[in-house]
Parts: sequence; C-alpha cells; structure tokens
Amino acid sequence: MTAGVGALDQCLARLAHEDGVLVRVDATQGSAPREAGTWMAVWRDALTGTIGGGQLEFQAIQAARALLDGGEAAPPEAAPLRYPLGPSLGQCCGGVVFLRYERIGAADAGRLRRELTEHLRPVALFGGGHVGAAIARLLSTLPYAVRWIDSRDGVFPAALPAQVHTEHSEPVQDAVADLPAGSHVLVMSFSHAEDLDIVIACLKRLRERDDLPYVGLIGSRTKWATFRHRLEARGFTAAEMDRITCPIGIPGITGKEPEVIAVAVAAQLLQIHARA
Repeated sequence: MTAGVGALDQCLARLAHEDGVLVRVDATQGSAPREAGTWMAVWRDALTGTIGGGQLEFQAIQAARALLDGGEAAPPEAAPLRYPLGPSLGQCCGGVVFLRYERIGAADAGRLRRELTEHLRPVALFGGGHVGAAIARLLSTLPYAVRWIDSRDGVFPAALPAQVHTEHSEPVQDAVADLPAGSHVLVMSFSHAEDLDIVIACLKRLRERDDLPYVGLIGSRTKWATFRHRLEARGFTAAEMDRITCPIGIPGITGKEPEVIAVAVAAQLLQIHARA
C-alpha cells in the first residue's frame, strides 16, 4: 500500500484501467484473522488491501487470479466459499471464513465506493485547518468515513480520499443536527467561538438523543476550563460537560505537529472502538 493512500483509493484508481477481483470476507465462525466486511482487490500482478495474510490469503489470491483468467479452477461468484482454518490450511485460528469473489471493472467503481464505505465508522471532523487535514488524511487509511465540515469556502483540498466527504455549513454548528447516529465528533475550527458553538450543539444533541459516543475538542486544559465556565453559565451540568474530551488524543504524545496530533487522535478513536 502506498504510504498515506487508503486501499479504497488505490483500488478505484487501478480499476479505471484494469479489471480485478474483489475478495470479501462474507462471514466468519469462531476465531478468524479478519472480520466480516474485510476485503482485498486482486490484480494480475498486485494486491490492494488484505484479508489477513497467511495461507488463507494465499489460496484466495490463487482463486481470484483463476477467476481473472477464466480457468477451470475459478471460484463461483454467486455464493461464498467456506475455508476452515485448521490443519488443511496450516492456520491454527480454529475458525471458519467464508469468502465471496466478484470480478470487477471500471463500470463498478461508483457502486464499490458506496458499498465499501457504508459500514465504516462515522467521524465528523469540524475544521479545515492543518490539524484537520492531517487527521482526515490519516483516518482515510483506517476504517472510518469522515465528514469534514467548515464554515469557510475554499478551505478543502481539491483531491480527497474516497472515505472523506466535505461539507460547507454556515453557521457551522447546524451540521451537528443531522450527523449519523454513532458519529465520533472532533472539534477544531479556526476560532474558539465556533468551537464553543459546536460543543454546545453536541451537548444539546447528547441531552436529547445521547447518540454521539465521543466528542473531542482540541485545546489545552486552560481552554477547556474557560469553556466549562461558559457552558455552566448556559445551564449544562458537570455530568454533561464530562462527556467532552479535552485535550484530545491519547496521553503521553506531546508533539504539536499536525501529523503527531493526528496519530494521537486516531489512536484514541481506535481505543474507544476496542473498548466498545
């Protein structure tokens, strides 16, 4: 995989000029290297993504290339194939993986973009600055669908990863109301006033629907202390304000570079998902 470029972007770029085979984990039983929905694209001379490596992936690559070549050993496209992860595969996971094979071409690009992003974890990222851009780039290589929001025109780059969608919202906090349930929210706009408005909108939504599992605000403890006083004056309780994470990112990473902050924030999101 090219550094900093998500597997989906690589797949769609290659699909524009070359047919491939999409191999998806359709279901699993017991212990398995990857979960249902995991995929890889197999080309005649390359791979994009992974379904977990090992002998399972080796056999899947052989089957996919047989499908590309139209050989007798080609797997069926209509139904998944069953792979027991035991002695016959030389893998000691002990479970069973069901793989589905599909030949794909340029005409499938739009559909695949939708299908391969619809089960990703939603993140709402408020702020089109340097840190926001670093986070968007990094999350596009991880299992997240990013909704990147700003009140300013012309702040987003022209070329975006397939997993990132931009949105102009003025006032910016209005976008909070229609975020998908379960969204993880990151607040890092260009002004503290906008940050406060977004946090207030998130707290109101938590009060009404309680469907935002994480709201993170970039900033120092001093900034958060100031915000807490202002939120308290607006009637929010201590328990409600405790739903906001500030500073953001896992503890112990102290660098201020946008890319360093992005790594710390991405790690925190992954930890939250693992705990859930």
